[in-house]
Amino acid sequence: MAIDPRGADLKRLLAEDPGGPVVMLNLLRFAEGGRDSYAAYARALSETFLPRYGAQVLYAGDGSTVLAAEPGQEWDAVLLVRYPSRAAFSRMVADPEYQQVTHLRSEALTEAVLQATVPWGG
Repeated sequence: MAIDPRGADLKRLLAEDPGGPVVMLNLLRFAEGGRDSYAAYARALSETFLPRYGAQVLYAGDGSTVLAAEPGQEWDAVLLVRYPSRAAFSRMVADPEYQQVTHLRSEALTEAVLQATVPWGG
């Protein structure tokens, strides 16, 4: 299952850039015991990397009652993060310091969706 974006994914993210800020949707499924690892990753993200790249968490929460989904489509957590641009996100994930903590995210998850969004109405 996909957990982390690859180089080709980041190139496509930049190639399809409509300009302006981007909100990244994160759907997370934790490995057994993965919440602690993800919490350590989230601390590093919020204390160091989000401020460094002008980003902010808009929403973070646990999945709850599933109303419409196929079996196995429920998520443990949802995270929405706003970056000032796709380029800022790309610079963050290429940052050598970020590279030192990203393993915490990878180890914490069994599956993830990481998707850029585009606001309705431009």
